[in-house]
Amino acid sequence: MFHREGQKIILTTFFVIGVAIILSHFFVEIPWLKLTIQITALVILILILQFFRNPKRIVTKNFDEILSPVDGKVVVIEEVEENEYFKDKRKQVSIFMSPVNVHVTRYPASGSIQYSKYHPGKYLVAWHPKSSEENERTTVVIRTPKFGDILFRQIAGAMARRIVNYAEKGESVQQGDDSGFIKFGSRVDVFLPLDCQINVQLNQKVKGASTCIATFVDPNEKEEITY
Repeated sequence: MFHREGQKIILTTFFVIGVAIILSHFFVEIPWLKLTIQITALVILILILQFFRNPKRIVTKNFDEILSPVDGKVVVIEEVEENEYFKDKRKQVSIFMSPVNVHVTRYPASGSIQYSKYHPGKYLVAWHPKSSEENERTTVVIRTPKFGDILFRQIAGAMARRIVNYAEKGESVQQGDDSGFIKFGSRVDVFLPLDCQINVQLNQKVKGASTCIATFVDPNEKEEITY
């Protein structure tokens, strides 16, 4: 199954690859060169197909859990000042996607969209400290029943040249549904309340709509444990 954002690119690639293979078959007389062209064309097609794959994920929706919005590796877990929407301290979990990861972005929680904004910007490498503030990016805030408002941000990287964001302010969304796509890139930051429990570690590989990255901590239970 392939993502809708890749339909035009996949069809174009099929056409170009087909033409290249046919032309090489009839007009390239050197056997090793003909074989090289055909194999290279097929490899390019396979890379395009794997990039736009959209595996179906069965999600058991849970208001007490925040799921990873993307496939990738956790590269940041820290307490930071979020300056665009909250303007206060939050727990940040950042996930880096390599070119071989699935690049579909999925809603990490169910709720209503409070904020959705696109920011044009640079194309610094995704692990650059300033990429979350200076790169092309989109910011989405979901109001959830348990966690309150949570924010996730799609960030373009050095290879990314288009971010697709489906979230619209005021709509209701479901955990695990498609929220967007980052073409050929690269990182997603999630900003969570300080009192939630982070369930992932640095360098851990996570799976979109499957890996729980944070859980809700009931203040009453926390108080009982404290005393």
